[in-house]
Amino acid sequence: MAWSTADIPDQSGRVAVVTGANGGLGLETSRALAGAGAHVVMAARNQDKAAKAADSIRESHPDASLETVALDLGSQTATRAAADQIGAAHPKIDLLINNAGVMGIPRTLTEDGHEMQFGVNHLGHWTFTSRLLPNLRSAGDARVVTVSSTAHHMGRSVNPNDIEMEKGYGDWKAYGRSKLANWHFGLGLNELLEAEGWPVRSLIAHPGLSDTELQATSVELSDGKRLAKMFHSMSTRGGMSAARGALPQLRAATDPAANGGQYYGPRWMNTGNPVRLPILRRLGKKRAIAKLWAVSAELTGEQILPD
Repeated sequence: MAWSTADIPDQSGRVAVVTGANGGLGLETSRALAGAGAHVVMAARNQDKAAKAADSIRESHPDASLETVALDLGSQTATRAAADQIGAAHPKIDLLINNAGVMGIPRTLTEDGHEMQFGVNHLGHWTFTSRLLPNLRSAGDARVVTVSSTAHHMGRSVNPNDIEMEKGYGDWKAYGRSKLANWHFGLGLNELLEAEGWPVRSLIAHPGLSDTELQATSVELSDGKRLAKMFHSMSTRGGMSAARGALPQLRAATDPAANGGQYYGPRWMNTGNPVRLPILRRLGKKRAIAKLWAVSAELTGEQILPD
């Protein structure tokens, strides 16, 4: 039988942190977890939108336990502040869903001077996760789910000699690189946690082709208008809803049978029921992960190393 939100085990007493929770996949993930009884920390940059998103969840789940926290992944200072605020309020965190992201935008820089898509999609989550790992460890059986994309297949691993992509920048090339970084981050994190014996599992997921506002935003901002319009047209005409697109990350986060280092997505690449998928691109994976770890630690000053 197809896996659905009805299969999510009771989440009562558990704390879930979801980034980008004010819309799209993040909102639907928050809705499903709150509906299953979890206390959901909705971390998002736009707090007005986050408040409306929380209200929409309460319309369907009047007893939902929610809080909103300002999170700007494009600022390392703001990201640390948000993580520290959440960590202080919740000594134990059971789920961290690294969902937020930007897609297919012109070359711009974060507050810290990093290429925006890599800076938000990966570096922000690197720091956010690093700061919350002690809280996840304290939960005893926690999970981190990092949301990648099928676009990781068109990405190349980070080039230490051109980290900010000053040469030959392409909006979709940069997006693919950031999603490959998400992929390597999720897998590398699980290897590290297993080696250290921490009771935290790291998994990766992708939503397939989902009809969310991220597609429309990329059309508005992207330099590659033709490609952005094609993806947007495909998503509006044949893409899955945000609620269905969120199922792979929800399954990775809650399915009792899911294990660290696994990958979940739609059965038919961009559509279908959420299933476990094979880990491809194994050649050079260890080297790419090591390179990503070194670059990320250098750029953020944050070490994802258990003490």
